[in-house]
Amino acid sequence: MFPCQDGVLLVPAVLPIYIPAHVFGLTVAEWLNLQPSREVTPWSRFRAPPGTPRLRPGDYTHVSSTRGVKIHYTGGPIPADIAGPKKHKLCVQLVHQIQQMHMSGGRGEKYIDIGYNLICCPHSYVFIGRGAHRVPAANGPGLNSQHYAVLALVGDSGFTKPNDAMLHALRDAIEYLRDKGDAGNEIKGHRDGYATSCPGGPLYAWVRAGAPRPDEPVEKPIRLVYKDSVPVWPGRVIKLTDPYMQGNDVHAWQHKLRKRGWTIDVDGVYGPQSKAVCAGYQEKVGVKPTGVIDEETWDITWS
Repeated sequence: MFPCQDGVLLVPAVLPIYIPAHVFGLTVAEWLNLQPSREVTPWSRFRAPPGTPRLRPGDYTHVSSTRGVKIHYTGGPIPADIAGPKKHKLCVQLVHQIQQMHMSGGRGEKYIDIGYNLICCPHSYVFIGRGAHRVPAANGPGLNSQHYAVLALVGDSGFTKPNDAMLHALRDAIEYLRDKGDAGNEIKGHRDGYATSCPGGPLYAWVRAGAPRPDEPVEKPIRLVYKDSVPVWPGRVIKLTDPYMQGNDVHAWQHKLRKRGWTIDVDGVYGPQSKAVCAGYQEKVGVKPTGVIDEETWDITWS
């Protein structure tokens, strides 16, 4: 079995992008999710909302190549705090809501799936919607086969300006579509060639500037390696910092402590509660109660 995290099935990167729906009892329209990284691996999969129909690859209209990519925004309110360290679940919910809206006719016609090829959130994640080599439904009549459609989860109120993490995700999405979808070099806003305010002032200014990648890199995710079903020490010391540390290693440790009977939130974020639980556990097992998860504490947790 593959490890799970917050209801997400972590699929090894060596598997193909398209995995038949029957393998995991999921639908093709469910969300593949890329960990925040310069690379587009590893893959994860979110469960689709109830009632999502099962789609087959042949249900989409194929496109061999495009001139490039068009950038979109939601055009509605986005929670101002959506980029917070514990708010990624809001992004997942929002993507599902957009999919449901598109498929129920909220755009004036019912789409077979979400209208975008990729969706980017302010935590550096890239969601695969329709994916590469599939015509989107978001650019406007007569324009969909010319460019892929990439949505940034910014709106016209609340969270309106993309942060660096989102800009990295957008660049990852563009490079992915060039590599996997034969997208050309054009990077445009939705308003280019279509009467709309999309993708909003701040995001369109970035597009007009050439869609540069921010100078500051996004920290790559921690990838856990399992040996005999036990996660090997990931190599970093986990402690209370500002902002809080987060990642797969934090989540795995929290999950193990909960299984041991400790009251702890399993959210992948190492906050004050996690530090207090860590110190209590260390004291119980005879380790100096520092509240810091070093290699010794990590190994004892699974001993």
